[in-house]
Formats: sequence, structure tokens, C-alpha cells
Amino acid sequence: MPQTVYEIYCGPAPDLVSLPWRWNLDPVLLAALTIFTLVVFRDKSERAFAALGLAVLVVAFISPLCALASALFSARVFHHVLLVAAASPFLVLSLNRAPWLSHAPHFAFAAHTLLFWLWHSPSAYGFALSSYAAYWLMQLSLLGSAMWLWAVALNSRTSAGNACALLFGTVLQMGMLAALLTFSRAPLYEAHFATTTAFGLTPLEDQQLAGVLMWVPAAGPYLLAVLWRIRVVLSGRTLDRRAP
Repeated sequence: MPQTVYEIYCGPAPDLVSLPWRWNLDPVLLAALTIFTLVVFRDKSERAFAALGLAVLVVAFISPLCALASALFSARVFHHVLLVAAASPFLVLSLNRAPWLSHAPHFAFAAHTLLFWLWHSPSAYGFALSSYAAYWLMQLSLLGSAMWLWAVALNSRTSAGNACALLFGTVLQMGMLAALLTFSRAPLYEAHFATTTAFGLTPLEDQQLAGVLMWVPAAGPYLLAVLWRIRVVLSGRTLDRRAP
């Protein structure tokens, strides 16, 4: 059986010695982030959220984490957690909760769940590492669907019950996928079969670590948002434009 050829964005898997120097200075990416900065920083009242969203994107795509994700599936999962659970809500808040996205809550949940499971299936994941175009299709579809979900959940027109159901449902579906990764008896992601030993992990241990990251830390932002929506209801206030 022929070996799969990967063309991984951020380059080949690093080792511990080379990792600190593997910053991604792709000029196209830097230009895109510069344009993003000019767009979202126009609203002075939301610059704090814009700065936080930009910082998360820099960590995800420019810092050595991008290269580390070429070696470890757990780093890739952490990278995706940053996109869907940190960058997405900050970007939505920087865009005044993106009211043009805050429609069709059931479709938002279905789209994000489908894409999240799809891109973490072994075959689709392998496809995403086969070319730069496939890589960015994975990343942008995850980010875009997550922003849609967060825009609905944070919008004042969405009832607290619906918002909490969307957020808690996302925690549950991510937890189910995390359980499959954590308790699998065999490694599933061919791209990392030969890249984990430099970091003292077997492919199966790396996959189990990915499951734990998806299970526990990833749930935090969603549960905090649920608690915030409940707090607003119990206090008898209505949602204002700003997040807590």
C-alpha cells in the first residue's frame, strides 16, 4: 500500500530542538491578519475583544504551535479548541456580536457539529493535511461555523434557554468525540504515526491526550457562557450590547 504524501501547512514535524524557532511568517497570512486588524479595530468600544481574538489567532497560526501540530495530534486538537472556543467568541464580540450571523440556531448547531466531527475523522483529517487549500478549508470552516454558533448564543434576541441548549449541546457533542479519542484502543491518525516519539509520546498516548484536551479545557468557555446567560436571567436584567 503506497504511503500517503502530506503537504502540511507550517512544514514538516519539528523536534524539541527546532520547535522554538518554528515561527510561521507566511506573508499571505500576515497580510490577512493585518487586514483583519484594520477592520475590527475601527470600533473603539470593542477593541479589547478584537485584541484578544487577534492574540489567539497569532498563537494558533504564527507561534510554534502551528509547527507542533504537524507532529502531535494533541497540538492540532488544542489548535482547534483555540479557534472554536476562544478566537470565535472574541471575534463575534469584536463585531458587536455579529447580528448578521445570529440566525437559524438549529442550523448553526448542526453545521458546527457536522464540521467538527468531519474534520476529526481520520480520512477527512488526512485530506486536510494533503494540501494547503485543504488545510485552510478545514480551519476556516471550523472557525466560521463556530462564529455562527457563538453569534446566535450571545445575541440578545436568542432566549436564554435556546442559548444554553446550544452551548451545552456543543459541550456534549465535543465530549462524545473526546471520549472516542480517549478510549480508543488504537491510534487513528496516520499522519502522526511517526512524529510523536520526538516528544516522548506514542501515537496512542498523543491521541488520548488530544481527547482529554477536547473533553476538559474545551468545555470551559461554553460553560462560562451558560452560567453568564443564567446569571442574567436570575438578575432580572436584559442583555446589553457588551459581554460581561
